[in-house]
Amino acid sequence: MREHLQVKRWAEQVLPAADLRGLVLLTGARQTGKTTSVRRLYADLAYYNLDAIEYRDQLSAVSSFAWGKTVGKAVLDEVQKAPELLDKVKFAYDDGRLDFSALLGSAQILLLKNIKESLAGRVFLYELFPLMLSELVADEQSELSEPLLARLLASDRPLDCLREEPVVLFGYIAERYQQAQCHLWKWGGMPGLLALDESMRQRWLKSYEITYLERDLGDLARLDDLKPFRRFQKLAALRSGQMLSFSELARDAGVAVETARRYMEYLRLSYQAFLLQPYAENITSQVVKTPKVFWMDCGLLRSLIGRSTDAPMDGHFFETYVAAELIKWLRTLQSDTQLFYYRTRSGLEVDFLLQTMTGFLGLEVKSRKTVSATDLGGMKRLAAKLGERWLGGLVVYCGDQLGEIEPGYWAVPSHRLFG
Repeated sequence: MREHLQVKRWAEQVLPAADLRGLVLLTGARQTGKTTSVRRLYADLAYYNLDAIEYRDQLSAVSSFAWGKTVGKAVLDEVQKAPELLDKVKFAYDDGRLDFSALLGSAQILLLKNIKESLAGRVFLYELFPLMLSELVADEQSELSEPLLARLLASDRPLDCLREEPVVLFGYIAERYQQAQCHLWKWGGMPGLLALDESMRQRWLKSYEITYLERDLGDLARLDDLKPFRRFQKLAALRSGQMLSFSELARDAGVAVETARRYMEYLRLSYQAFLLQPYAENITSQVVKTPKVFWMDCGLLRSLIGRSTDAPMDGHFFETYVAAELIKWLRTLQSDTQLFYYRTRSGLEVDFLLQTMTGFLGLEVKSRKTVSATDLGGMKRLAAKLGERWLGGLVVYCGDQLGEIEPGYWAVPSHRLFG
């Protein structure tokens, strides 16, 4: 496993150049590498970290009329610490004295609230997540290579792409993919962990929990007592990969249902967790309408719930890993593909449903090293309902071989899909 911090990021491929007219907002969880990526991409721009009160005071003293000339093109980091500066950026931009600025922050609720009020129609929003498998396995001497997932989503006949792939990877490449995936399972994708040995990684993750509660949560809400939230956070994490009942979660956490909804929104806005909605088009009246909750990073999830790095892979944890890789790719690249799960009240379920511009691709997730035709039941029944809109089905699993189980359905190792 590569132990350095200069990992190339897909977000850097989509962020605009500084010579284009526009304002860029890059947001995401703390410690995902926003500052590193932006300073690398916009190395010629002045950089101001508003965590420093001196910068906040100095920039607050600059008048709106002088902003374009005095500050000019710049990177403003932790901009939620001084949201009043957004009005100055807006004025200079509208007045034509400022063509470009990059704004960074990890408290999405404050950022988006102020962006909507101050910079609506002027700012382009981008997100940076923990490292993806395709970023971890990339050769530092060459450009990033699109994962198999990207090629499947770009094709109107995605299963044809699989026929071009080798059945098994061998040698150095296979080892690199497996090691990178194991790292994500055990430690997650926070870039800061790569430079640490294993004895320090658990301490880093625990420190992150404390920092999140003290800083990001402090930016999102003013909670006099953190104990109810911490209890709620752990109980929500224990449900990762499962359908979310706010009433049950509120009861177990000892809070009101509306408080549980508010706490979950804090977790979502701070990029700790995300909710996956069910596909609810009326192909049957029996579909459930309850979202599933997933943690964004397996390392943070493992640390939060006290799961040992030696614990065997189980279904919910592996499903969380797959969900996170899917959502990180789709949201980073701002894909038009939509992600759902499917379940009816009678128990018919497909773990993930990817709705592309041309149809639907189903994914069934199995946390084992072998698959069989018995794993296809749910996808076959859904395929019959969707008809010509069904593009095919994948069983994503922990094994090594990529192959066709039966016509229209393939077994795909998870490290091949995302690597």
